[in-house]
Amino acid sequence: MLKTFKSFLVYIWPANRNDIKFRIILAIFILIIAKVLTVLVPYTYKWATDGIVGNNSMPSLISVAVITPIFLIISFGIGRVLMMAFNQLRDALFAKVGQNAVRQIGKESFEHLHNLSLRFHLERRTGALNRLVDRGMKGIENIIRFAILNTIPTIIEFIFIGFIFFREFSWLYVLVISITVIFYVIFTVILSDLRTAHRKKMNASDEEANNTVIDSLINYETVKQFNNERMEARNFDRSMSEYEKATIKIWTSLAWLNFGQTAIFTIGATTCMVMSGAAVMTGKQTVGDFVLVNALLMQLSIPLNFIGFIYREIRQGITDLDSLMTVMNIKPEIVDKKNAKNLRIQEGKLSFKNVSFSYDHKRKILDNINFTINPGETAAIVGPTGAGKSTISRLLFRFYDVEKGNIFIDDQDIREFTQTSLRHNIGIIPQDTVLFNQTILYNIKYGRWTASNEDVFLASEQAQLKDFIKSLPNGYNTIVGERGLKLSGGEKQRIAIARTLLKGPPILVLDEATSSLDTLTEKEIKESLDGLSEKRTTLIIAHRLSTIVDADKILVIDKGKIIEIGDHQTLMEKNGLYTDMWLAQQAIAKAQETLKNVKPEYKKLINNNIELK
Repeated sequence: MLKTFKSFLVYIWPANRNDIKFRIILAIFILIIAKVLTVLVPYTYKWATDGIVGNNSMPSLISVAVITPIFLIISFGIGRVLMMAFNQLRDALFAKVGQNAVRQIGKESFEHLHNLSLRFHLERRTGALNRLVDRGMKGIENIIRFAILNTIPTIIEFIFIGFIFFREFSWLYVLVISITVIFYVIFTVILSDLRTAHRKKMNASDEEANNTVIDSLINYETVKQFNNERMEARNFDRSMSEYEKATIKIWTSLAWLNFGQTAIFTIGATTCMVMSGAAVMTGKQTVGDFVLVNALLMQLSIPLNFIGFIYREIRQGITDLDSLMTVMNIKPEIVDKKNAKNLRIQEGKLSFKNVSFSYDHKRKILDNINFTINPGETAAIVGPTGAGKSTISRLLFRFYDVEKGNIFIDDQDIREFTQTSLRHNIGIIPQDTVLFNQTILYNIKYGRWTASNEDVFLASEQAQLKDFIKSLPNGYNTIVGERGLKLSGGEKQRIAIARTLLKGPPILVLDEATSSLDTLTEKEIKESLDGLSEKRTTLIIAHRLSTIVDADKILVIDKGKIIEIGDHQTLMEKNGLYTDMWLAQQAIAKAQETLKNVKPEYKKLINNNIELK
């Protein structure tokens, strides 16, 4: 907790923000003034009461003829207004301090999450991670609001009130009030801790329900396709059921908390009032003193009423901030070397030398991979599913670092370069193009923000997007939907091509860019890809062998090893795995072509795997 508190102070007292520091100092000064007013205002009530009953109890220093009970009553009202004004001014000054802290931790956590490895993000659920960051930001806001703006002022107020009771009355009053506050705080902390356990269960259920909603809505089409709406609703309701149980316990315990707090404070306050009442009856105190005791106790009760809520929020805020700090303290798996230089490609030669890699050290994905793609060449990697093809592109982008061996660009290890400059020089067209829920213009321009609209239009034309965009009512300002779901696969791929054309990288990776498209769309996309890969060092990760027959070299990978290498003709002559894959795909293509001429009633039988006899 101490470590979390130290991390918290960095955002409250930023080293390079003198304006924030000035606001904090000024807010503390105003806080003290507000609390002095808070404990002095009841005196006007005391003096007014004594004045009404004909007993002037005002100090001789301020006791003058013009100060009448009516004037004191008015002064009491003015004092209350000033007290509130100073408190609000303090909160207003601290608003910038708090929001600046929230903004800074939000920005740093956002940047940090992008710096963490792909491995981290594949192991985390995005919905839960989003809630963790959100709660961490709210946590630091709650700590500022309740610890600094409520707890510290309450402590100062208690000290002032204790001093007044000791000076004006006796130490017995201070003892009774202290015992009352101690029991009040202990009871509040114990019950609040019990409530915190229920709150954790509630939060866990809330996260589970939130993840269920996000996963279900992202996969809306899949849910509909398999008629699993009821199942998704049951999963959500199961999480909400646990949320309901925990929430009921929270509200029930809150009722007991409020009752106990009221009972404890009432006993203490009543004891003080009895003592004061007895003193008035014996002539040791005035009626005004009795009123002063009551006013001071009521003044103290206001912040104490919120102590359970404040304690819970501070504790929860620290817990949430600690959870965020735990993530913030995770070191990025991939980091630049201290003196890493920027990559400036001269030729574009790409080489893998004795590269081995595994994700979890239990199963080797790549085993001693060796190949070279010369500048301007197009090389394709083919092989069965799970052979390690896509892993090669991830290693090239340094989403992971190789365990053994080296990856070279222009005979220089990519680990010698900054990650930013490395990725700047590599473009990729993935199998599943994911777009931002923004406009088409935004998604294309994502490839190079500094590009002009004319550059965007040219890239769109080269990617054969121009006619499609013209057909849209809003043109380039058309929103593509969540993950680009409003567009077809071919349309998304063309946007990905235009985006990469705009980026203009010297090295290009095509990661099964056409495997999910129909034959006609694939042919159209391939023409765009041929234009994109021209004069670029190109690595194609392919599933359909028909798309890579013109590649300069083809690497056949199986079980993490390159088992064949050569162009299409050479590999066919070897009569190995590549030949088997080629013949199998050709047979499937021929069967699909034949199926087009089959009567519809027989198609249905075939698709249902019923043997015709």
